[in-house]
Amino acid sequence: MKPETEAELAEMVAGLQHPVRIVGGGTRGVPGPEAEINTSGLNGITLYEPGALTLVAQAGTPVAEIEAALDAEGQQLAFEPMDHRGLLGTKAEPTIGGVVAANISGPRRIQSGACRDFLLGVRYVDGTGQVVKNGGRVMKNVTGYDLVKLMAGSWGTLGVLTEVSLKVLPKPETVATLAVQVADIDSAVQAMSVGLNSPFQVSGAAYDPQDGNAYLRVEGFQDSVSYRLKQLTPLLAKIGQVSEVADPIATWRAIRDVQAFHSHGGDVWRISVKPTDAPEISERLSADQTLFDWGGGLIWARVPQGTDLRARLGRFDGHATLVRATEETVKAFGRFQPEPMALQALTRGIRQRFDPRGVFNPGLMG
Repeated sequence: MKPETEAELAEMVAGLQHPVRIVGGGTRGVPGPEAEINTSGLNGITLYEPGALTLVAQAGTPVAEIEAALDAEGQQLAFEPMDHRGLLGTKAEPTIGGVVAANISGPRRIQSGACRDFLLGVRYVDGTGQVVKNGGRVMKNVTGYDLVKLMAGSWGTLGVLTEVSLKVLPKPETVATLAVQVADIDSAVQAMSVGLNSPFQVSGAAYDPQDGNAYLRVEGFQDSVSYRLKQLTPLLAKIGQVSEVADPIATWRAIRDVQAFHSHGGDVWRISVKPTDAPEISERLSADQTLFDWGGGLIWARVPQGTDLRARLGRFDGHATLVRATEETVKAFGRFQPEPMALQALTRGIRQRFDPRGVFNPGLMG
């Protein structure tokens, strides 16, 4: 099913006799029933006001189309959403509805916030076929604000997004990145912490054990960036040799999309932890390959197929999400970290309210 309008979608949902999988571009490998509702027909930017830093688009609009429109005005999606295609081997085009539904957020999250922090309003169809509008087009409109944020990260289990309103930001004039050669994860976390705790507005902090570099990004006006690099360099030089990256745009795209894993097989997990816990968690992982983002708070781990990484980790303060694996492995371990009993009850109650018939992406989030 591929509706072309919101009204058509609402009619389809109201008439459903069986569960369905909600799909946008189909680039994030969401499992589920064979029957699907594809939202890519709900396409187009419906409002863009550069002066108000506001963009409204239908859920099936390709992210590339939105980024091109923003780039023409010197603006951007500040949360720099990841492109999963290389990691998952999927095709087609990522859509803005899929980005919002999964709350996809890239390296700049540590400075600017997540996708949900830029979400001003949504329109969606609930499990009964009702069209719901929530939020507004300006950040100060707080009517139903928590509900707007609730839709971000719900992975289509609460409703089918039809339109999203987003706050956008100006693109920086200059982007620069320092690479700090470090001996291990402990030194990397130290270097990233120095940058993030400094007054120099670091907008990206990552560590790639494959090349032994911790990366720190600085953005803004040319003179400001130059000044901050000069101030950061001696601080970081106490930890390891410092150099400036030749192509910072490509470097952060590679970090954002976990390009280091693209040509390697195995399961891929995404682990969220406190940055200070990263060294201990890294040791417990015993992974074939790792990549650290968000100052150490986000760990990408590649392990042999069928590895129960949650069992290997044991109890820890964070959560592990299975991003790439066979269908059998996903069924065995579940994609998302199991919730505590009290939270499970709350989650079930919310889903019952939004989707009383349980027709949207059943079983995806427990």
